[in-house]
Amino acid sequence: MKIARVFPRRTKATPTDELAYTDVPDMFVPKVDAVHVSVSFSWDLPRAEWLARQWEHIAPVSIGGPATGMRGGDFEPGMYLKRGYVITSRGCPNRCWFCSVWKREGQGVRELPITDGWNVLDDNLLACSDTHIKAVFAMLKRQKERPEFTGGLEAARLQDWHIDLLADLKPKQIFFAYDTPDDFEPLVCAVRKLRDAGIGEKSKQVRVYVLIGYPKDTIESARRRLDSVLMIGAWPMAMLWRDEKNGSQSIEWRRIQREYSRPAIMHARAEDVVTKIAEGGA
Repeated sequence: MKIARVFPRRTKATPTDELAYTDVPDMFVPKVDAVHVSVSFSWDLPRAEWLARQWEHIAPVSIGGPATGMRGGDFEPGMYLKRGYVITSRGCPNRCWFCSVWKREGQGVRELPITDGWNVLDDNLLACSDTHIKAVFAMLKRQKERPEFTGGLEAARLQDWHIDLLADLKPKQIFFAYDTPDDFEPLVCAVRKLRDAGIGEKSKQVRVYVLIGYPKDTIESARRRLDSVLMIGAWPMAMLWRDEKNGSQSIEWRRIQREYSRPAIMHARAEDVVTKIAEGGA
């Protein structure tokens, strides 16, 4: 079955094959049996619905993806994510107020058949069984590319044997999350243990998603959390909270998100934090 996939926006993870589109059909669209409009973010749903209407004359159209609340099935390499990205499990046992994963996938983890890839996007890989985790690491060991864990690992679940496996893989980058105050202490411990194992000595190898801009958050508080990640020797990535119906935020919040994501700005910020620590001012 030949399926055209349509995405409301292009990201680093968007497939790039000839049947992957991010706009209306052109005169060169090959004959297909179906059109799947895949939408990840709820604020993109209006555009996804508009795109669906534009593709109706090409083939039968359906809309799916995380933003629709659709429960995910087995992972199909290259179908809705670029080749190299891989998902080996779905779901998370945590019930974080800001996250839709447990609502969509159920409060638990479903282990999927493991397919080849090197950029792991699992919701919570470390919540899987030991057998599954070891099988995923064995798969990553076979890849030609250095592995990345951009889906994020939960610091509180990181064990010494996980660190041994990570050290053996020599990953390009590992992401953790600092979403609530309870996340910080396990994060400190994880960064320290990884560094002792030789992971994180290079800039940006250990990175941390830091949730900012949620209700009652302030710019000052967000900066303190972001800078605290720099102080423990990791690299923060500001993740701007957005309402399900509205993907916009104030200019000030977008500015801080940009500041804590661009390498050149972050290097300068890191040097400033290091200087303050040396002077006893942080």
